[in-house]
Amino acid sequence: MGQNLSCGVKDDNGLFTAIQYGDIEVVKHVMENDANFVVKKKTVYDRHSALHIAAANGQIEIVNLLLDKSSVNPDALNRRKQTPLMLAAMHGKIACVEKLIEAGANILMFDSLNGRTCLHYAAYYGHSDCLETILSSARTSHVAASWGFSRFVNIRDGKGATPLHLAARQRRPECVHILLDSGALVCASTGGYGLPGSTPLHLAARGGSMDCVRELLAWGADRLHRDASGRIPYAVALKHNYGVCAALLNPSSAEPLVWPSPLKFISELNQDAKALLEQALMEINRERERSILKGTGYSVSSPSHSDATGMDDNISEASDSQLCCICFDQLCAIEVQDCGHQMCAQCTLALCCHDKPNPTTSALAAPICPFCRSNIERLAVIKVKASTVDQGLDVFSSPKQRKSRRSINLSEGSSSFRGLSGASFGKMVGRGSGRVSADLEWDKP
Repeated sequence: MGQNLSCGVKDDNGLFTAIQYGDIEVVKHVMENDANFVVKKKTVYDRHSALHIAAANGQIEIVNLLLDKSSVNPDALNRRKQTPLMLAAMHGKIACVEKLIEAGANILMFDSLNGRTCLHYAAYYGHSDCLETILSSARTSHVAASWGFSRFVNIRDGKGATPLHLAARQRRPECVHILLDSGALVCASTGGYGLPGSTPLHLAARGGSMDCVRELLAWGADRLHRDASGRIPYAVALKHNYGVCAALLNPSSAEPLVWPSPLKFISELNQDAKALLEQALMEINRERERSILKGTGYSVSSPSHSDATGMDDNISEASDSQLCCICFDQLCAIEVQDCGHQMCAQCTLALCCHDKPNPTTSALAAPICPFCRSNIERLAVIKVKASTVDQGLDVFSSPKQRKSRRSINLSEGSSSFRGLSGASFGKMVGRGSGRVSADLEWDKP
């Protein structure tokens, strides 16, 4: 993809070597003698300009120096029609990416190698910071007005692959999450990339990335979607001997809880509330994974927000007002604004995710508060009091920690809410069925 930035060509002035290693004094000296020479000089084979080499090597001082010259084109093209921004995104040089975008670099340029943009490069190589910077620019630049932000997030390369396809195939879960959160289509099919008709879930199964599979399923990826050869992701995982992925992708296993992205109040959540609910969602799905893999000889890796928080099981009991009155397991963490009723994060998700989002429906009916039966239109995080923290309690804790709080009499309180306990979440999502042959072929991309 154009990674060769060879300076092994005739370089009488030592310009390219100086740029590559960040010798700004040499670059300044050459520019003082002949600034036009620096602007027009290119390597013989790859046709890299001075700006290409500086951006690819993360030499931000030299990038600044070159861009200060009004005659330097931030969208200069090399032999493969790659821009300096593409090379900076490819190599994860975030400072150079930010500077080039600030200088007016066009994020909608396509190379001639695979028809990819800087967004494809950042997703393919897993540079999440560069990906976020490019997406942030797309929200505020002319791209949003001319193309539309959603169209840019799902932009396809010459073989019909979106950035999400590339991130899933290359095992880049952070990039997968960012793209899905930005509106990437979870069930988009490829053209000529991989096997035609592959979705991001097919490609994640092909790469055996549990984290990518987990993210895609949590955003509503269809386990029954077939590629051009008629295979579902389950068959792809079996073909390449990824047993854990295959177990979770098996249509006969329980479906995961899906992030309720179509709901308006979910899209308007502040970052604290969103992070709390996402953490709860992943924990619910990990419990499902453990149930599926129990007795298979496989195990699920520990979550990044680890259950082991170093807290003892002998935790002081919370008062009735602090515990969620639906599950009696966890502290209330989320408040329904307007009516003021409070729930834990997992029970909030159970209400929001009871019906799996329909891809053909642009919006879903707001769920109903189980206490007052009013529509839930806005959520907020409850601020935890210092005294609660001193007791060693958290708004989100592991199942092991929750057991220590079970001394509360579950017969007290409304029996109509007990059906929504954390133990019944698995019943709130349906089960698929079907058997797929593992003897199907896969053409390597």
